[in-house]
Amino acid sequence: MFRLAMLISLVLALGACQVSVPRTDYDLNRDFGQYQTWSWSEPAVTYAPASDPRLASDLTSRRVKEAVSAQLDVRGLRPATEPATADLRVQATLITEIHRDDVTTHYGGYWGYWGPYWGGPGYSQTRTVEYPVMTLQIDLFDARDGQLVWRGSDSARVNERLSPLERSREMHERAARVLNSYPPGY
Repeated sequence: MFRLAMLISLVLALGACQVSVPRTDYDLNRDFGQYQTWSWSEPAVTYAPASDPRLASDLTSRRVKEAVSAQLDVRGLRPATEPATADLRVQATLITEIHRDDVTTHYGGYWGYWGPYWGGPGYSQTRTVEYPVMTLQIDLFDARDGQLVWRGSDSARVNERLSPLERSREMHERAARVLNSYPPGY
């Protein structure tokens, strides 16, 4: 019974670790109401590290561009008919990092009844768990002066077992979380 309670607690604690809080930063001196149209920067999607072929692909770039485009549209920004006439330039970056967590498991040390079987030794085992984390960062630049005016990012553990449809859905959800606070102050 004790082990079941510990297992349930561990699952709930690990589930809470999956929730990410998007981070945003923006230029306080900009009037975000003036931005109506956007176009992609060149390159539209960048990768860090750039040499990782598992991440950097045309398929991933299309997923990112579709997700970001849909979320910009939801927020009232329309694609410019001509890139030169856009108010904003958009660039997305996918960053992959290896995170490490130390996990300690305690064994034994049970208390029993008084008598010949009372108590027992206890010990702990600590191990390091490594896992990949991917960050989607979206940058919005003023097209007139080229200055960064808004940046948002969201990080989550990489699930390598997702189907292409699930990857697309996850990218849309992540882009929605990143752009949830755009435009700032509205």
